[in-house]
Amino acid sequence: MLNDVPLTRDLVLVGGGHAHALVLKAWGMNPLPGARLTVINPGPTAPYTGMLPGHVAGHYGRDDLEIDLVRLCRHAGARLILSKATAIDRQAHEIIVDGRGPVAYDIASIDIGITAQMDLPGFADHAVGAKPLDVYAARWRDFLDQVTFGKAEPKVAVIGGGVAGCELAMAMAFAMTQAGVSPQVTVIEAGPQISGVGPHARSMLLSAMTDLGIGLRLNARIERIEAQQVLLNEQDPVSARFCVGAAGAFPHEWITQTDLPQKDGFIEVGPDLSIAGDNTLFAVGDCAHMPFAPRPKAGVFAVRAAPILHANLRAALSGGRTRTFKPQKNYLKLISLGGKSAMAEKYGLAFAGPLLWRWKNRIDQAFMDRLEHLQVMKAQPAPTQVASGVQEILADKPLCGGCGAKVGGGVLSDALCDLPKISGDVVAGAGDDAAILRTPGGGFQVMSTDHLRSIVHDPVQMTRIAAVHALGDVWAMGAKPQVALASLILPRMSAALQARTLREITQSATEVFHTAGAQLVGGHTTMGAEMTIGFTVTGTCPTMPITVAGAQTGDVLVLTRPIGSGVIMAAHMQGSAEGRIVAKALQIMERPQHREAEVLRQAHAMTDVTGFGLAGHVRAICLASELDAELWQSAIPIYPGARTLSDRGVASTLMPSNRADAAVAGIEDALLFDPQTAGGLLAAMPRKDAERAVAALAEMGCDGHIIGRLESGVGTVTLI
Repeated sequence: MLNDVPLTRDLVLVGGGHAHALVLKAWGMNPLPGARLTVINPGPTAPYTGMLPGHVAGHYGRDDLEIDLVRLCRHAGARLILSKATAIDRQAHEIIVDGRGPVAYDIASIDIGITAQMDLPGFADHAVGAKPLDVYAARWRDFLDQVTFGKAEPKVAVIGGGVAGCELAMAMAFAMTQAGVSPQVTVIEAGPQISGVGPHARSMLLSAMTDLGIGLRLNARIERIEAQQVLLNEQDPVSARFCVGAAGAFPHEWITQTDLPQKDGFIEVGPDLSIAGDNTLFAVGDCAHMPFAPRPKAGVFAVRAAPILHANLRAALSGGRTRTFKPQKNYLKLISLGGKSAMAEKYGLAFAGPLLWRWKNRIDQAFMDRLEHLQVMKAQPAPTQVASGVQEILADKPLCGGCGAKVGGGVLSDALCDLPKISGDVVAGAGDDAAILRTPGGGFQVMSTDHLRSIVHDPVQMTRIAAVHALGDVWAMGAKPQVALASLILPRMSAALQARTLREITQSATEVFHTAGAQLVGGHTTMGAEMTIGFTVTGTCPTMPITVAGAQTGDVLVLTRPIGSGVIMAAHMQGSAEGRIVAKALQIMERPQHREAEVLRQAHAMTDVTGFGLAGHVRAICLASELDAELWQSAIPIYPGARTLSDRGVASTLMPSNRADAAVAGIEDALLFDPQTAGGLLAAMPRKDAERAVAALAEMGCDGHIIGRLESGVGTVTLI
């Protein structure tokens, strides 16, 4: 009997702003049964605005100010779609997303912030907006590196003399001074004075800017921005090698093109944060306008709105009553002054000094700690009385997903050894990547099947990975993919969510198989405890397919993908992997390998590196070909972050079995036994052919690495 509550409603959060981040934290602590949560954001992290000036000044590293959305989504049980929303179809209840099909919603919330991209001649080519923050921060880091190494002059122009512009100007001036250069930073303000603060605070800001050598142009009208200067009307040009726009808040263009109720491009919301006239949509943060309580664009309001948004989203999903958001009228402004000093202003009073910076730092660190320290949800304890052996299994690590959930190679071999001897048109059966059948008209057909326990919550990404994984067996045999049948297990859900999920899976699978030259022709679907996606794939080959048995003495081994995905996914399940590392690995895993397969088609022997790890698959070639292998540790590509996680003791649940089934002499390296999902092709071929293949792959933008060589022997694998 299935105990899980069926999924019946889709909640979609568009954007990874501060309010949504806090909603994810709260959701993970108390999810609403029956609701499926999706987050759409362009990147795996989102910068925290409060620490940006400190990052620019050099007080914080990049990781210090980035909210890890991948970890938050894993904590909340949410799928994360790394792409941009581009439109909303309110009639169809769909978010249009770049690079994939639409995402359906029952309830949705928008928290995408603002942009500082300005409509000025030359801005798009020669300047960067202070928002989105991640884009600006990356451009600034590159410029500071150039300045530090003498490759660029330390000349900066900041457009906008409000609090944000002045704060960033001071931060950049301080950072360049610390780098050992004399900065020339100029703030360009269209008005007669610095805006956004009272007279006392303005005087303090001017004093701090003067101490840092920052120039100020008032009543300045920009005519055009050029590569090395900003041209002003009736004023001298401002020399600049780096130009930042921080004058005002601008809505994202795609929002302005929707039918959402707006004021100057910002989404109008009511007191419960729902969009006017539409109780299925909410908006919060800088992208929203609150006509019931107009407030300036400041992160403090998004943070204060988060508990109300969380409560109201749950109410909208379950038919409850919503709450009213009552933003404070006055709020404390804490403004960094470049170095580790800050100014505080409230009610017209202003104070400055290092003590205020420490206070601001404590507030900022506390906010980030809330999102960084995620409680690990404990598994339900086993009953007091259980059968022998249960406690030992439950005491081990939680079962991994992907190929980490496979049955061990030794157990599998024992089970298959009693299969009847092949006969008739079957040329090869168990023991290689796929079965080989002789076709009546000549030539051969290969057939293989694979299915994966889900490693991510997104059906689209999981389908792509599963399809690439299944195709690997066909590619490894040098065959041309032909047809595929899907085998799907969906979590228990309503008919509406079944239809949405199957549409996403079918569209994604069709795209991958079409790219590989194959057709998806049907399949079988049931509901069960969790999402599992698999495919049976056939392929054709005019000549005898490549097997693991054809390698020759003197061949070298070519590998087309890094290893370490199993470690990364195990850490992801534990909530201990950095989001950028997980996102990078998944991006590689979902990429088809049809081009690599074509280049390696003349290999003597080939397989794909999957559940049994690199050592297991190298050993399979060695045993079948009666050879020994020498692997070169320094030549084996590793996924970014996998080595650190492995050294920390993170491992897949399948690793102990892989170690037992494929011993390796020489250097000890746990990653050789790491199970791979959608892993690389492993080909044995003459060195000259391998070198030409690696060069050809590089020209295509694909990876290829010569990682070892084969010599006559009895199946021994040695790592040096």
